[in-house]
Amino acid sequence: MTTSLLVTALALSGALATGPASAAPRSGPAATAASPGLSFRRADIPMKDGTVLKADVFTPAPGTPGADRKGRYPLVVQPASWGQNDLEYIAQGRQLAADGYIAVTYTVRGFWGSGGEVDVAGPKDVGDVSAVIDWALAHTPADRQRIGMVGLSLGGGLTLMGAAFDPRIKAVASLSGWGDLTDSLYSGRTRHLQAAALLDAVETPTGRKSPELSRMLADLFADRDLSKVVAWAHTRSPATYVDRINAHGTAVFLANAWGDSIFNPSQMTAFYQRLTVPKRLELRPGDHATQELTSLLGLDNATWASARTWLGHHLKGTGGSDDPRKPVELEVRPNGTHESYPDWRTVSSRTVHLRLGGPDLAGTGALGGTAGTGWRKPIAGGTDSGADGGVAELSGALDQAVGLPPTVFLPLLPRRSAAVWQSAPAAAAQHLRGAARLHTQVTASAPQGTAFAYLYDVNALGVGKLISHGPQSWSGKKPGRAFPLDVPLFTTAYDLPAGHRMALVVDTKDPLYGGRTPRGSEVSFGSTPADPAELALPLR
Repeated sequence: MTTSLLVTALALSGALATGPASAAPRSGPAATAASPGLSFRRADIPMKDGTVLKADVFTPAPGTPGADRKGRYPLVVQPASWGQNDLEYIAQGRQLAADGYIAVTYTVRGFWGSGGEVDVAGPKDVGDVSAVIDWALAHTPADRQRIGMVGLSLGGGLTLMGAAFDPRIKAVASLSGWGDLTDSLYSGRTRHLQAAALLDAVETPTGRKSPELSRMLADLFADRDLSKVVAWAHTRSPATYVDRINAHGTAVFLANAWGDSIFNPSQMTAFYQRLTVPKRLELRPGDHATQELTSLLGLDNATWASARTWLGHHLKGTGGSDDPRKPVELEVRPNGTHESYPDWRTVSSRTVHLRLGGPDLAGTGALGGTAGTGWRKPIAGGTDSGADGGVAELSGALDQAVGLPPTVFLPLLPRRSAAVWQSAPAAAAQHLRGAARLHTQVTASAPQGTAFAYLYDVNALGVGKLISHGPQSWSGKKPGRAFPLDVPLFTTAYDLPAGHRMALVVDTKDPLYGGRTPRGSEVSFGSTPADPAELALPLR
């Protein structure tokens, strides 16, 4: 069972255990929820094309603070996440109603009992957001001047698309969502196959694929017509419409995880920097949607608490006219300390450039120090060295829960399949903040290939814990001719303890991705005096 399916099971079981809400009929008198006077009912909401979406409606008890003089409350729309239904937000819907909001949660088209086919934040899904708002304004005591959205995963992407296409939305909270779907599925010109396969596996028993989605997935898996896949994802990316969000002035809250294997954190920080509206970014350890998991059971959860604070500030004016918190908050790995910054640019204060040296007799090059140039390190292409980015949905969750990211024993990594560089022990703690970048010269025997770069925290025993990684593919290169290659690693916040070493490992195969390096080919990494190989590290 995948983590997403586990979330579904837990959410549904939690909803069933908290009261009669899950058994309430789709129409008829409102049922009494756990909070005195708070009402809950289930509804069928018709869309403009005749599709009907299943929804839950939570209404505050009479007299709950938050209503205007006409008795209307701010509205919060919650699209369900990928593979989930409207029962996903039972606990959060009740909390919002108790706090003085009308909460309307709905199953996105194509999933469970809602009609239509899965659209993946396409034009139909975007139109549905506005249609749900229209319905809520007509059928609930919702205030049209105070409309917000909050969503998880697919719901998080839809909140941002809603902000781009419906100017009535004043504030959104996107949790484990995406800013750039193209970068999420194809960063570094490399197919994120394990993530796509996981999404497909979750959708198959719970949804109905459109012919377009079936074609896009088939092309992605088969590595064909990728320009069409990229164009499809581009139209479903909030980053494509960031100018609209800025023009609308919608207040945007973003929360994601450092180890999100579906929507990597780098695409979200890039999107955040392009926003000129009131905005806030929070990043924590975890994998896709794992940092919000406890909230679906009604338990205290820092991410959802921040989202509610954001909505309260921008829809109800709670906390005054200015938010005293700094806009960027990071939970640092592996120690869990929290840091706040006024913007993303100040997260790192400097960048150090560590030269990569040639391999010694044991096959390990120097990282930093007096590392020289004029060397070349060949490896067997298309072979797995044992270094990898982990397992989608699992590795980041283990890092969050027990501080165990993907781990290797550096001395045993086969130097035939991987290039390895290692620094001297750090004299003081090193505070990595942002996205590291590898630059090197590559010579390959095939015209196409993929390099995967991994950065490790290595203790005195040689055990390396993954700090970050990143893929980069190339094509159309002349075999045997060197070319420069840059590999950006995913952004992170990590403190390397004093006495630990930093290690960089580069290979050409990773089970997370669809690499292009033919098995049996040779790939060489090198450094010249005119173009030295180096690792750029952003530090606090």
